[in-house]
Amino acid sequence: MFEIFPGNYVWNLSVNIALNTGAHITEVTEACAPVLEASLDGEDAGTELFFQSWTALADRLVGLAEEAQASGHSLSAGAKYHRASVYYLTAERLQSRNYAPRRDAYRKMLDSFDKGIALGRQNCERVEIPYADTSLPALFVRAEGVTGQAPCMVHYNGLDSTKEMIYGSGISHELARRGISTLIVDHPGTGEALRLRGLTGRHDSERWSSACVDWLETREDVDPARIGVMGWSLGGYYAPRAAAFERRFSLCVAWGANYNWGELQKRRLAREGDRPVPHYWDHVQWVFGKSTIEEFMEFAPSMSLVGVTEEIRVPFLTTHGAGDRQIPREYAIAQYETAVNSPKRELKWFTEREGGVEHVSADNMPAATGYIADWIADTI
Repeated sequence: MFEIFPGNYVWNLSVNIALNTGAHITEVTEACAPVLEASLDGEDAGTELFFQSWTALADRLVGLAEEAQASGHSLSAGAKYHRASVYYLTAERLQSRNYAPRRDAYRKMLDSFDKGIALGRQNCERVEIPYADTSLPALFVRAEGVTGQAPCMVHYNGLDSTKEMIYGSGISHELARRGISTLIVDHPGTGEALRLRGLTGRHDSERWSSACVDWLETREDVDPARIGVMGWSLGGYYAPRAAAFERRFSLCVAWGANYNWGELQKRRLAREGDRPVPHYWDHVQWVFGKSTIEEFMEFAPSMSLVGVTEEIRVPFLTTHGAGDRQIPREYAIAQYETAVNSPKRELKWFTEREGGVEHVSADNMPAATGYIADWIADTI
């Protein structure tokens, strides 16, 4: 992994995610330079300075995008808006939920992303999935070169990611090139669903999965018999759970195993294993709508695939970085070994040879996106 901040896993992970979802390395090093010294004080310290540096870069890109747009250069403007959205999201993601400026940065991210998509003429449509008495914001990327109905993958976030981040990873582009559409969802506990609609996380991902399949079945360009589900990071729990109990899914991919996430929280409380964001315990309470760490720890055991993966009866791929510092190796093995009723199951380790050894291959996402897209295309 590119480690610009020596010994600071949380900040380095964030930088690598940015680089793999649309950032430019020269702009990234520029944003990191003012906070290099602060990074030595630990994961939580200096995050406000990090925020200020990265949002300043994003603001500058927006200014340049506006100039390009005013000159009639919409494609150049779209590219700048898109990179600005990556920088706003990188800054926002590391902050405490109580840090007021993150709300403004998040809205700027949404605005920049939407402008980047529209001006850049990208294959991406913002949609709303009816859910309970509200809806879930999502992005729909259409299959390329397909006449009539195409297969579609439903893609879920992790604990601290958003639909825009998944879009930036390139997985939906890889699938589109293989004739497969993608629905990327901000489900309860993530993205807009959490930040702007107050929908907190829950363990029973089949609830919102059913809403997603219901919506896809209304589309004339989606083949209802070939709808799969996937997720990265904590989505590696949500997707297998959904495949186990929403039987309309025809295959499942866990981009990063997450077999017993509830048990993992006990390890993290004891400081065993790296965390994805600063202010971690504050973050998980926010995501799942819990008032205290004790309340969260009481809820956490429900986030487990023990006794669940046995219910998966469709093809199932689990990928895992050989050097993953967040999710233990034994959880990937357990997720694979217990999926005994899957007619086609595979556990793919990403090693130093091909790259992608970190959590969800954050050090080299193309290694994962290509492999996963090929597996889906071969299977679906």
